[in-house]
Amino acid sequence: IVTFRLESMNVLDQMIKLLTTALRAFHITKDPGNFYLTDIYASEDTRLAEVRLTDPLPVMNLHRKEGKRPAVFLRFRDRDNDSGEVRVYPGKLQVSEAYCTVPVNGETTIADLIREALIRFGLENFKCEDYRLSEILLDRGVTERVLTWDERPWEIVKQLGKDSIRQMELMRFYLQLKQDPHGPNLALFVGNLPPNLSQRNYENMLTEFLGKENKFSSIGPIYYEYGSMVITYEDSNKAVRALYILRETTYDDKHLLVMLLPNIEPSMVPQGVQPLLVFVNVKSGGCQGLELISSFRKLLNPYQVFDLDNGGPLPGLYVFRHIKDYKILVCGGDGTIGWVLQCLDNVGQDSECSSPACAIVPLGTGNDLARVLRWEEIRLDRWTVVFHPEDKADDKGQQPLNPSAGSTSEDNTQIFVMNNYFGIGIDADLCLDFHNAREENPNKFNSRLHNKGVYVKMGLRKMVGRKMCKDLHKEIRLEVDGKLVELPQVEGIIILNILSWGSGANPWGPEKEDQFSKPNHWDGMLEVVGVTGVVHLGQIQSGLRSAMRIAQGGHIKIHLNSDIPVQVDGEPWVQSPGDVVVLKSALKYLLYIQGKLWKTLVGT
Repeated sequence: IVTFRLESMNVLDQMIKLLTTALRAFHITKDPGNFYLTDIYASEDTRLAEVRLTDPLPVMNLHRKEGKRPAVFLRFRDRDNDSGEVRVYPGKLQVSEAYCTVPVNGETTIADLIREALIRFGLENFKCEDYRLSEILLDRGVTERVLTWDERPWEIVKQLGKDSIRQMELMRFYLQLKQDPHGPNLALFVGNLPPNLSQRNYENMLTEFLGKENKFSSIGPIYYEYGSMVITYEDSNKAVRALYILRETTYDDKHLLVMLLPNIEPSMVPQGVQPLLVFVNVKSGGCQGLELISSFRKLLNPYQVFDLDNGGPLPGLYVFRHIKDYKILVCGGDGTIGWVLQCLDNVGQDSECSSPACAIVPLGTGNDLARVLRWEEIRLDRWTVVFHPEDKADDKGQQPLNPSAGSTSEDNTQIFVMNNYFGIGIDADLCLDFHNAREENPNKFNSRLHNKGVYVKMGLRKMVGRKMCKDLHKEIRLEVDGKLVELPQVEGIIILNILSWGSGANPWGPEKEDQFSKPNHWDGMLEVVGVTGVVHLGQIQSGLRSAMRIAQGGHIKIHLNSDIPVQVDGEPWVQSPGDVVVLKSALKYLLYIQGKLWKTLVGT
């Protein structure tokens, strides 16, 4: 992978200025003397090896290519460096330092490095032979290799730097005890199996994949609705064999998802420290998710940072299940925070900390939840939305585009948890069109500006095309707190838990004298508003108008007379006729925004 940064330079800048700017752009704090720059297009012109930049006037001497900016490669001096420094991290060891820095050269062995690191960590009275050093690579996940005593750490660093400076920056040396005092058990997370089978079925299926000689010691917990589970081994060699076997196994033409989980015990957490569990949706925010996960794995212990594209929130929540007091940082959009909270609903009761505080780094398109929470410590009401369709043989209603967003019972009743809002009609219809377009060409939807442009185009088409939601007020019956509410002429209604919708708009509008109380997102009340059409939606989003205030209450019942588009927190589908009930969820989560948690990054 080649990553790049754009930097502005003066044509008169010298090499040291150019080099320090390049290192700063990639957050590299090492000695500039260990690096050099080459002219990318000079190599193409001369068909020779890469041409190093030198003084005087290196910027002015860069080769140009038509239609492209001048470009340079940042390289590591792997041949010229006979010595340097490496950082050693204490892993699970109970020491006060986050890491120690040890000078090394070409003759330094891993045994020498362990001995010196023990001294610098204040563990000089312990036997060097009881410890091991691991090479942890944070690129594309977390991989670990136990180093032999005669390997040379500086040569490892130089080889990585020669191949990729990015990989060199994402490598760490970890010092650990050879015998883990917390036991030999190794846990594997296994996913992508069919949901809602019995424990015996899952056990038989995995035994068939692995063979009896590689069978696990125990199974559980099992996350039935996700088709995921944790299996545990007492034999580390058997666990590694199982890891590789299952990674090559497919079910229904899909590879199983398999992860080796770290072991985090309460005794590893220093007194007074509140650990941070980080979830990153790498698909959110263009490339921002990928950059964030790399940065967090460098700032924190990499086993605290989980890629949601690799198993979702469940592996991280399992790893932290014994920690009594911790916080969660979710990097993604509103759908991502909803995903994490939903998993907490399912597994929190089996954890020491059932409802950890959660914060959001907003990477999505709308980020309405992050906009409302701001820099406050506050509670958030959460709501249950229950869909019960009428019994019809020719039922043509669609299923949600993401079935895992809710749960379905035997009588086809679907249950969703709502954090933001619930839309019926034109709002959901536009949301559904957008989702379908993104499913067809996901690579085109990689910027917020483009996404909003697509919404505008779809809205314009709705204005001149067939109106699926015309006279919506005739197709639904609304009851709020047991009272029938007469609907005005609308094409859509939106039930709000938070006063931010559609990337920051406030459909409820500014405070005014009427029969309604001032709303907030912890008062146990929902606000119901109506929109008259696409033009009205556009005016709300641009701040020119508010929606029509219809009702306010804590229990809402709706009857749908026909197939109507709906969406819960941005998850849209066409719902068949039937009843919909919105009621207060018993689950409340104390949500902190980013500023409250940055202190946790230090010393965790």
